[in-house]
Amino acid sequence: MDLFSNFEDTDTAAKRIGELTELIDRYNYEYYMNDRSLVSDFEFDKMLRELQDLEGRYPALASPNSPTKRVGGEVSKAFRQVKHRFPMLSLGNTYSIEEIEEFEARTRRLLGDTKFSYTCELKYDGVAIGLTYRHGELVQAVTRGNGAVGDDITANARTIATIPLRLRGVFPDDFEARGEVVFPFNEFEAFNRQREADGDEPFANPRNAASGSLKLLDSRECAKRKLQFCMYFMMVDSDTSAGEMPADQLSTHYGRLEAAKQMGFKVQPYIKECKDIGEIRQFIDYWDNERWNLPFGIDGIVIKVNQVELWDRLGLTAKSPRWAIAYKFKAQQVSTPLESVTFQVGRTGIITPVANMKPVWLGGTTVRRATLVNADFIEKMDIHEGDWLLVEKGGEIIPKVVGVDVAKREADARPVTYIANCPECGARLVRAEGEAGHYCPNQDGCPPQIVGRLEHFVSRKAMNIESLGSERLELLYRRGLVRDVADLYDLKREQLVGLESYGDDGQRRTSIQEKGAAGILAAIDDSKAVPFERVLFALGIRFVGEVGARKLAFHFKDIDALMDATVEELAMVEDIGDKTAAVVYDYFREPRHRDLVERLREAGLRFVAEEQQVNDVLGGKTFVVSGVFSRFSRDEIKAHIQQHGGKVAGSISGKTDYLLAGDKMGPEKLKKAEKLGVPIIGEEDYLGMVE
Repeated sequence: MDLFSNFEDTDTAAKRIGELTELIDRYNYEYYMNDRSLVSDFEFDKMLRELQDLEGRYPALASPNSPTKRVGGEVSKAFRQVKHRFPMLSLGNTYSIEEIEEFEARTRRLLGDTKFSYTCELKYDGVAIGLTYRHGELVQAVTRGNGAVGDDITANARTIATIPLRLRGVFPDDFEARGEVVFPFNEFEAFNRQREADGDEPFANPRNAASGSLKLLDSRECAKRKLQFCMYFMMVDSDTSAGEMPADQLSTHYGRLEAAKQMGFKVQPYIKECKDIGEIRQFIDYWDNERWNLPFGIDGIVIKVNQVELWDRLGLTAKSPRWAIAYKFKAQQVSTPLESVTFQVGRTGIITPVANMKPVWLGGTTVRRATLVNADFIEKMDIHEGDWLLVEKGGEIIPKVVGVDVAKREADARPVTYIANCPECGARLVRAEGEAGHYCPNQDGCPPQIVGRLEHFVSRKAMNIESLGSERLELLYRRGLVRDVADLYDLKREQLVGLESYGDDGQRRTSIQEKGAAGILAAIDDSKAVPFERVLFALGIRFVGEVGARKLAFHFKDIDALMDATVEELAMVEDIGDKTAAVVYDYFREPRHRDLVERLREAGLRFVAEEQQVNDVLGGKTFVVSGVFSRFSRDEIKAHIQQHGGKVAGSISGKTDYLLAGDKMGPEKLKKAEKLGVPIIGEEDYLGMVE
C-alpha cells in the first residue's frame, strides 16, 4: 500500500505534517520534561516514520525545526564561526566562602538602600552554549568559544531532546537562551561501555565527551549520545518585544527562568532565591554534600543578583560581571587500594607508570587508573604494593594520586620498584641527564613506538590522513603491511580489502571494505601535497614540535641542507636549543632515517620549503592574534598572516586592523578591541579573507 495514497495534494500533506509535528512535540515534552509517557514507543516511532516519509515526499514542507531533526542527518565539513550578539563572559571563581561574603558585602555597599535578592543555582560541569530564538523558533546554536566568537553547532543542537525547537506559550520575539550541555552519568557510563566493547578508547569524563559530541561533523552521531541541555540564562535586548510576557517576569533572573519552563525549556529545579549571606551559605553547604546524588556533574554554585535592572548599575570588571560570582567546590578525594602498577610506552619511548586501582566512583565517573608520572614521583610518594592511594580529580577532570593512606599499609608491604627494561621489547631503559623520565631507546624495534609514530604521522597537524585511525594502523602493523611510515605509500587496494581484526572476546573490531580501502588510498595520496614543515613534524623527531619543525624547514629550505647541518648550525636556528640540535643531528646520522626520507621523497612527499610569501591579499593589514585555533597553532597562523602580506602585532592599538580571536582568548585583548572599535574576527572569517 502506498503510504501517501491519502495525500493527493500538498494542502492535505501540510495538514498531516502539522498534526504529526504537534503530537510528537507534545509527547517529547511530556517525556523529557515531565517524565510522562503518553504513548507507547511503537506508536511514537510509527508517527515519527510517517513524518519522515511525508517530509521526504514533500521536501518544501519540511521545517528546519521538525521533530525529525532530533535523529540528526546533516553532515558538516566545518563549523562556521559566529560573533556572539551578547559576549559570553566568564564568572569570577572562588574556592573561599570568605570571598563570597566579601562579594555579598560589596554588592550591598554598591547598591545602598536598594532592595534586592540573590539567586543561587547549581554550576553545571558541562559545555556552555547560546540558543537564538526568533518568533518562537530555534534559529541558531553557538558554542561559547572565546566569549566573543563561537562555533555554529545548530545541526547538532537540534538533536538534543531538551532543546525546544519551537517554543510553547508566550515568549519574547527575539532572545537568546543560554545554558549548559551535559552528559548524564548513566548515559555516559553506558556510552563508554559500548565504546570499550567496540574496541574504542573510553572518554575520560562527561564534560569532555559532551564537548566532543557537539563538534561531531555528523549530527546523526551526536544524536546517539543522548545529551541534555539545561537553561540558566535568558538574554533579551531592552528594545525587543516581549510579546505577551508580563513585564515583571522579565525583571528578575528567577522570573525569567520560571517563564522559560513554560516555554518548554529544561530548567534546573534546584534554583533558590536567597535574601542574604546566611541563606547563600546554607545553599552552598547543602549542595557540597548532596551534589554526589545528582544524575549529572556540577562543580560549584553560581550566585547572581536577582534584579536584572541592577546588572548595568553594578557593571563589569575586565573579566567578569560584578553582579555574579561562582563558588567552586574543592576536589573530591577518595581512598582506594592499589592492585598493580603497569608501565606504558609512548610514541617517543617515554615510559609512564600507571596505577591500576580498585574501581571507585569519583566526581561523576568510575576511576580505575591514574598516572604515577615517573620514578621520582613513586619514590617521593613512597608508594608500596597494595597501598591505599588518595586520589583526586585535577580540575575535576583527570584522576591524580595525591598521597598514600599509610595507616592502611600492610606491615610486610614492599616498595613499588621501577622497571629496568622496556615492557614491550625488553630493551634496557635510558634516563638522560637532567630528564625526569625513563625512555626506551629501541625506537625502530619497539611496537608501541612504531604504532605511535604511525598515529602521529597521520594526525591532523601532520599529514592529516583521516581515514587511518588507531584501530586500522594497529591492524596494518600486526598484519606486517606497515612497519614504518614510508610503507603507507606502498599500500595497494588488494592488500586492504577484507582485512579484519578481532578482540579478545572474539568480536570483530575492524573490517576494511572496498569503499574504506578507496578512502584510505585517496587520503594517503592527498597527503603528498602537505608542505615540508608539516612533513618534518610528521617524522616525529624527539623534541621537534610544530613550531620547531617550521623554523627548521624555513631556515634550511630543504631536507638535504637540514640533514647535512652540524650541531652548531642547527643550534643557531631560532627556538632550537642545544639539546634539540643534538637530537636532530643524531637522528639524521642514522642510515635508516636517511633511507626513510629517501623513500618518502620517492613517494612524492614535499621536502622543499615553499616561499613564505604566498601573495599580498592582506595588503599590509595589522593583526593581533589571541587564543587557540582548530586548524593552526598560534605560530602557524601568525606565519600564515605574514605569508599573505599581513603584519602581526603583539598588542592592540589604534593601528590594529583586526583582532583574530581563537578559543580561550585573553579577556583584556577583547575588552581593548571593543573599546577601540577594532573588528573581531574568527578563524573561518580569516580564512575567507585569504582564500
